[in-house]
Amino acid sequence: MSTKMIMTVNEMQDRAAWLKMRTQGIGGSDAGTIVGLNPWKSKYELWLEKTGQVVPEDISDREPVYWGNRLEDVVAQEFTRQTGKRVRRHGMVQDEEHPFLFANVDRMVAGEKAGLECKTANGFKASLWEGDEVPASYYCQCQHYMLVTGLPVWYIACLVGGQHYVWKTIQRNEEDIQTLLEMEKAFWKCVADRVPPEVDGSASCTEALAERFRGGVAESIELPSWAVAEVEAIRQLEAQKKELDAKIAASKNRLKELMGDHETAVWGTEDEGGRITWKTQKGRTSIDSKRLKADHPDIFDAYSKVGKQIRVFRIA
Repeated sequence: MSTKMIMTVNEMQDRAAWLKMRTQGIGGSDAGTIVGLNPWKSKYELWLEKTGQVVPEDISDREPVYWGNRLEDVVAQEFTRQTGKRVRRHGMVQDEEHPFLFANVDRMVAGEKAGLECKTANGFKASLWEGDEVPASYYCQCQHYMLVTGLPVWYIACLVGGQHYVWKTIQRNEEDIQTLLEMEKAFWKCVADRVPPEVDGSASCTEALAERFRGGVAESIELPSWAVAEVEAIRQLEAQKKELDAKIAASKNRLKELMGDHETAVWGTEDEGGRITWKTQKGRTSIDSKRLKADHPDIFDAYSKVGKQIRVFRIA
């Protein structure tokens, strides 16, 4: 596998230039999105970003991202301390056979054909790092790096909850890499041809569609037969959902009747059983906005804000 350096470590300090370069190809953090394993971003949203139709949200000041960047050196240094393997910074490289594939590598391992990916995670994600487990999106990221660099091994290290350190070895998997390559090639063809990938039901895709299509055209369109079939499918599914919701509510009420004034109910053992709680919570304090507007319109206006416009989808 032949690669060339497209950004040095020093050049990547220019965040604007680094972000611009990322839109020109597929990086490791995009791999999980393309195979559908990123719970936060859809292929459709990624396609809008890569085609320049939307500007990716700047999340660098969000605490998980900020501290992830600040602690990258700490994670890398601890990897060296625990393993004895020295690591060095590395720039962004490009696959010369597939020039749309980039690898923005955290560290390369000195004297070994291997790289290192550095992560941080909050304590609620600890179960994703137990045993030999690695979050699926990160597994794809490391396989992507091995695809681009041709290397046989990638290490991934993570500081979980700020106090639990783990590191794992990910071996190159040719079958997974070939599948990933084909999916990335198909996605980049969508980018090059400016043809969107198929939509899905994720919140990311919903938001991306609203961002792309702002509305304002009052004229109706005539639905083709396949779209009418979609409408009928939605109606049937919503009817089923209504029926299921009613059954769930009835089951909950039977359990509430059984519990009576007791706030908890348990069954089975600690390992194989479960627990139900039905506790009284303090009432929520709210503002009587109509009365406030009538009695103190100046105060109401001073503290009121208009939310973002949204398009509401309804089937009549």
